[in-house]
Amino acid sequence: MTKSVCVLGATGTVGREYLRLLSHHPFFKIKCVTGRTSVGKKLIEALSDGYEVQDLPKEVLELEVQPTDVKKVDADLVFSPLPNEIALKTEEEFAKAGFKVITDASPHRMDSDVPLIIPEVNPEQLSLIESQKKRWSGFIVATPNCTAVGIAMTLKPLESFGVKSVVATTMQAVSGAGYPGVPSLDIIDNIIPFIQNEEEKVATETNKILGRMSDPIKFSVTTTRVPVLNGHTASLYVELEKPFEIEEIVRSLENFRGRPQELNLPTAPKRPIIVHKEVTRPQPRLDRDEGSVPGMSVCVGRVRRGAHPNSVQYVEVSNNTVRGGAGGAVLTAELLVEEGFV
Repeated sequence: MTKSVCVLGATGTVGREYLRLLSHHPFFKIKCVTGRTSVGKKLIEALSDGYEVQDLPKEVLELEVQPTDVKKVDADLVFSPLPNEIALKTEEEFAKAGFKVITDASPHRMDSDVPLIIPEVNPEQLSLIESQKKRWSGFIVATPNCTAVGIAMTLKPLESFGVKSVVATTMQAVSGAGYPGVPSLDIIDNIIPFIQNEEEKVATETNKILGRMSDPIKFSVTTTRVPVLNGHTASLYVELEKPFEIEEIVRSLENFRGRPQELNLPTAPKRPIIVHKEVTRPQPRLDRDEGSVPGMSVCVGRVRRGAHPNSVQYVEVSNNTVRGGAGGAVLTAELLVEEGFV
């Protein structure tokens, strides 16, 4: 049965990605869109700034943009790509009103009763929804920081070797800064070696995703912003507890599958992790949209032993706006439907 959905902040950069992914979805029908400056306009008018609208159905383009108010929304499921400063209060209002909310904002990610979900990695955390009944009649499910997504997905297959510590350096695309993002004179011909709060998020969120809050993986993270439009790259050095052969590591990455693949969910890539053997890959421009569902696979390359006998090094590229953004949230919604939460 098709579920009705509402996209909050639908005319923003991330909201538009939700419109693209949801407009022809077999599980979902866009029933409502909200905005701020475009309230009262038809969606086609609100998107009249050059955004590609030809792929959106007429019935979606004819929707009137509503204020982001619980009294103006009627839907089975709410997607929230709202800015962090607005998301905290607004998402709580929707949950209190009984709505089922999927958010890619950060305010609720580390709440003890809010699942922080990568569907292939930790679907069991959806059981936390039950404990939210103490707070409100609806629920909130969060998707992780876009950088943490790629890192956590590649660490999950290594759990059988015992992950002790991770040293990571990220090279993050400008799209991760949102719109209008980083001023051109700051980023062109440059690398910015610091992103506010990002290093802490990678460490804490990855440990929550992997269920390691009581026995945390030790992280040393440096996050940087680079002049790439889309696709986050990370170079990782991972110390493991058990000895291994490099072929075993590669096999574990290549064979990794999760609940979405078992259920054959529409947005689930056949291979969540794609391993490249060429020493010049992965590259964001070449690999950010790779896979059976473009942008939903994480690409790994340069898999090799590190300085310590039980350490491995590799590079990963993930699409921060698809797998790390709207695509990850839509896949989470599909899992919620199939597992009976929606």
